[in-house]
Amino acid sequence: MKAVVMAGGEGTRLRPMTSSMPKPLLPVANRPIMEHVLRLLKRHGLNETVVTVQFLASLVKNYFGDGEELGMELTYANEEKPLGTAGSVKNAEEALKDDAFLVISGDALTDFDLTDLIRFHKEKGAMVTVCLTRVPNPLEFGITIVDEEGKVERFLEKPTWGQVFSDTVNTGIYVMEPEIFDYVEPDVPVDWSGDVFPKLMKEGKPIYGYVAEGYWEDVGTHESYVKAQADVLEGKVDVQLDGFEISPGVWVAEGAEVHPDAVLRGPVYIGDYAKVEAGAEIREHTVIGSNVVVKSGAFLHKAVVHDNVYIGQHSNLRGCVVGKNTDIMRAARIEDGAVIGDECLIGEESIVQGNVRVYPFKTIEAGAFVNTSVIWESRGQAHLFGARGVSGILNVEITPELAVRLAGAYATTLKKGATVTTARDHSRGARALKRAVISALQASAIDVRDLENVPLPVAREQTARGSAGGIMIRTTPGVPDSVDIMFFDGQGADLSQAGQRKLDRVFARQEYRRAFPGEIGDLHFPSSVFDSYTGSLLRNVDTTGIAESGLKVVVDASNGSAGLVLPSLLGKLGVDSLTINPGLDESRPTETEEMRRKGLVRLGEIVASSGAAFGVRFDPVGERLSLVDEKGRIIEDDRALLVMLDLVAAERRSGRVALPVTTTRIAEQVAAYHGTQVEWTTTSPDDLTRVGRQEGTIFGGDGKGGFIVPEFSSVYDGTAAFVRLIGLVARTQLTLSQIDARIPRAHVLKKDLATPWAVKGLVMRTVVEAAGDRHVDTTDGVRVVESDGRWVMVLPDPAEAVTHLWAEGPDDASAQALLDEWSAVVDSAGR
Repeated sequence: MKAVVMAGGEGTRLRPMTSSMPKPLLPVANRPIMEHVLRLLKRHGLNETVVTVQFLASLVKNYFGDGEELGMELTYANEEKPLGTAGSVKNAEEALKDDAFLVISGDALTDFDLTDLIRFHKEKGAMVTVCLTRVPNPLEFGITIVDEEGKVERFLEKPTWGQVFSDTVNTGIYVMEPEIFDYVEPDVPVDWSGDVFPKLMKEGKPIYGYVAEGYWEDVGTHESYVKAQADVLEGKVDVQLDGFEISPGVWVAEGAEVHPDAVLRGPVYIGDYAKVEAGAEIREHTVIGSNVVVKSGAFLHKAVVHDNVYIGQHSNLRGCVVGKNTDIMRAARIEDGAVIGDECLIGEESIVQGNVRVYPFKTIEAGAFVNTSVIWESRGQAHLFGARGVSGILNVEITPELAVRLAGAYATTLKKGATVTTARDHSRGARALKRAVISALQASAIDVRDLENVPLPVAREQTARGSAGGIMIRTTPGVPDSVDIMFFDGQGADLSQAGQRKLDRVFARQEYRRAFPGEIGDLHFPSSVFDSYTGSLLRNVDTTGIAESGLKVVVDASNGSAGLVLPSLLGKLGVDSLTINPGLDESRPTETEEMRRKGLVRLGEIVASSGAAFGVRFDPVGERLSLVDEKGRIIEDDRALLVMLDLVAAERRSGRVALPVTTTRIAEQVAAYHGTQVEWTTTSPDDLTRVGRQEGTIFGGDGKGGFIVPEFSSVYDGTAAFVRLIGLVARTQLTLSQIDARIPRAHVLKKDLATPWAVKGLVMRTVVEAAGDRHVDTTDGVRVVESDGRWVMVLPDPAEAVTHLWAEGPDDASAQALLDEWSAVVDSAGR
């Protein structure tokens, strides 16, 4: 049997290490990752191997040649352009068409029993056998579900935490029959899991999953790269180390000179012809490459040093990676997580802070203190986006410098000359950051329409009027010292997961577009923004019956930007209204839950005493709405969703409503009673927006004060929801308390459990296994439905080490019992 080693990837997440070196050539324990892979193939009798190459292909070919030194026969299939995981193998079809073959990545470190994998493939008579393994964090991999016989039931590529329901992932190792090539179109990008395997499953072809025991690490990030070195030194992976073990865990390769007065604390590896002087201290999990010089007094701990590096006297390297041919001068300090590219000069007594990236061929001056990456500019960050965009403490985590880099990355994802709409809330911090954002956009050849201080829904609506995207900066709800930088697409909605990943990649690579002097973008300040918004709103939302109804309402603007749009809106509606807290208060750009509650109580008192039909309270940016009925009683947000749903469904009598899966199933009863149906979405706002855009959707909401009025917009809009509510109440002639009273009480309870990141995948697999024969819904997380209709939902948080649980039953006691039962399941898996 022949093998295919895929060695064409760029390894962009590993830059700057892969800026001048293809990922398969990155050394692990002083030997390229791909060499470890080839030696594994040879151990299992797979001596004839085709290597697919594309990025820096000549370096791979020059290093391995025809494979003679390894005792193998290597041939190469060169891709002129990236063809995807399947397309690159298709490119080597001529050499593989006669018999079954094995596919393996050239940049994953493993010691799997490939002989047993091949045996399993033949026994099952499979067309494709996918090699699987279990990992603690499945987010970056394709999840694969198999039945008891090992047959594949489902593939899911690059899941979100809400889609994680197993920790069994696709390793990218396959055994395939040559018939597979009939399903791969030539010369176009094609992927196995995304394109080919779904076709095979649809046709009922035999695809099996083999769960391998042993070690596997996808070396795709700096963290996993350093971890792989430590694992080799610890003996966790069965690979061959060159050299001699002169004491337990201390490996020294041929020709290396280690002075007797040097301190070596294993496990460590010293490469061939390296020189370690007296007084140097090399500690655990350090790998020293070939021809490296370590001068006296130098200290290295968990450092990975590539070939031909000079490490000066009294320098200090901790948890870092240093590229080949780099000089680190006397008393320089490189901190944990930093990566220095090839052929750099780190000057005397300079300090490179943790997680800084220094790209190849750069010079750090003597005495410099480097706390941002040196490329042209920027810094690396693992995950940009949270639940509300890019969030953090003002001037600590979110600084003007970061805002500039984020805006530059966003601009780079758009075409030159495109227009971006910018806006902010009424806080001083947001004003300062927005100015930085505008400068960066203009400097990246982007025209800017600045709305200044407007409600969030207005910013979204204006963005959708011909802009390629938008940026809104606001104070984080409930956290006065933090800010959110929110990115919109061309329709004013939050960037999709794909859009976020694209921006994340550009930001991580730190390769921003810069405009030439004649390309600097323009800056415009559009006029009559609020009149334009209210005019469009009143044209699209049904307001019949309002003027004749004589309704009186109380509106609380919460001293936020929502109050800016109310004067032009309320006058045109012709409704008798009392507006409270209309003025902007820069010292209160957001409100805590306690402040919000006090505001609602006060609103209720005013509504009851004034004889108003109801009261509404906007959040400070006008995105969300809270309700008070005619008696002054607060309608909780989850009940307000059902009240609005009942009103909309009763009037429309058909169509679809979009609700997140965490919503009470009472909503289904309400919708069905009025002839409408519920489409359940994930808890992500962009998924609710997706359904809101579809034809036939009449309403959407999240149960937290966010409402979608699809005839006007597919995003949360408190003002549009307010106008819609007035029209519904005016035409139905029912009070909010009457509508609330006719809807059954829901009993949904929620609980959050601390869950370490390393066990989140195990937790979700445990939940699925514990579900047994019960119905399992994986729309978002895992929802387990009992035979009596009770349900529990388990959802890992995408940004924090937390797992969320919801449970619903016929009463609180039943829901609590279910919540306790499944909390124990999650707890047991998380220990």
